[in-house]
Amino acid sequence: MPVPIGLMTAAPLESIGSPQLWATTVGGLALLLGADFVLTRRPHEVRMREAVGWSVFYLTLPLLFGVYVWRAFGLQASVGFYTGYLVEKSLSVDNLFVFMLLLSAFAVPGELAQRVLLYGIIGALALRAIFIALGAAALASGTWAFLLFGVILIITAGKILRDALRGTQQQVDISSMRTIHVLRHFMPVTADYRGSRLMVRQGGRLALTPLALAIVAVFATDIVFAVDSVPAVYGVTEDPFLVFVTNAFALLGLRALYFVLLGVLEKLRHLNHGLSVILGFIGVKLVLNWAHSVWPTVPDIPTLVSLGVIVVALTTVTITSLHANRRAAHRDVQRVTVPPSDG
Repeated sequence: MPVPIGLMTAAPLESIGSPQLWATTVGGLALLLGADFVLTRRPHEVRMREAVGWSVFYLTLPLLFGVYVWRAFGLQASVGFYTGYLVEKSLSVDNLFVFMLLLSAFAVPGELAQRVLLYGIIGALALRAIFIALGAAALASGTWAFLLFGVILIITAGKILRDALRGTQQQVDISSMRTIHVLRHFMPVTADYRGSRLMVRQGGRLALTPLALAIVAVFATDIVFAVDSVPAVYGVTEDPFLVFVTNAFALLGLRALYFVLLGVLEKLRHLNHGLSVILGFIGVKLVLNWAHSVWPTVPDIPTLVSLGVIVVALTTVTITSLHANRRAAHRDVQRVTVPPSDG
């Protein structure tokens, strides 16, 4: 009986991740997260020098890891890793906008912000691991998964571009979050923060602190982020190990990067335009990948081309954002220096 077009079984996914490499990577990840917990056990305001130092450290790690992948597994695997990391890092920078809004909405004290972000990163890693496993199973079951992932990314890209062209600002409405409603229904919440504690005993009952609600809200948004990011990186490489490590490296440096970019994020006014181009391009790449498996004459986009498109898109939106900021600053200066007409 012939297999329906588009439902044919895909070849087993190839991966560079041996059991030893998986164990070493997960162990190293656990050590880094443990060190983060130790360093943040005493809440404190994160100074720029500290944030920049950690950001450089977490940017150096994937660069070195990519060199290791190249030496051990070849150029193609290394290019796939770097391309996937660029995609995930650019998406994670956009996610920082939402984290900033959440921390502001919950009025999280500055010294507790890093603890909220750390819990959020751990939750994101757990969710990404689940989504990556589901994605690998879907890709192994048939080429239809390429089409599904591609459609998801194209729809997401269209929504992001529409909001960017309309100038719609990202907003956070705590009152509409069902998870927060459920928590407030079943447990009392203290009126103020109690240091880094998530629960305290109040009036003989256990009560949540606002810090716990903020962490739950960040975790809930992580689910939405995972729906976009995992299909995006599967559009670059089908290796589940590389998909996982690109997500892990992009998320690890997110906490420190938040404090570095705190005053810069709003100036990247064209970032969403670039993300829509990147997600749309990868979505088309996935659809073509599916079509190539059905009709071999359909071209397949090489990973190196994807890397070039992503780099050009990110560079372009950075330049255009800087230019738009200079023009806005110039207009502001003119409004101040030019007196209004009496007529």
